Amino acid sequence: MQKTVLNDVFELLQQIGAVSSESEFSKDWLCRSECYMRTLRFKRVKPSVGTLAICASKLQHYGRCMTATEQHTQLGKHFIELSEQCHKQINTDAVGWWKDEVRV
Repeated sequence: MQKTVLNDVFELLQQIGAVSSESEFSKDWLCRSECYMRTLRFKRVKPSVGTLAICASKLQHYGRCMTATEQHTQLGKHFIELSEQCHKQINTDAVGWWKDEVRV
């Protein structure tokens, strides 16, 4: 699996102590099975659009909550940046799908 925004999110969450393992990240942040990240890596595939959307939504929610405080403003901004990266990946994947269908 190539490095994706999900890897960046996992690394940040692990650094701040929000998750301790990929399994925990897969279950608690991506709402997937505990082996989701491991499966992506093994099969060398990209995360699904649905998974990226869930992650983006959570990052945006918690980012907004944190930017409303003085103590966690910078971390909140980082969460929002990662959410935007998730949305960018969703759009890139979606454009690839519909453009392929338009070609005759």
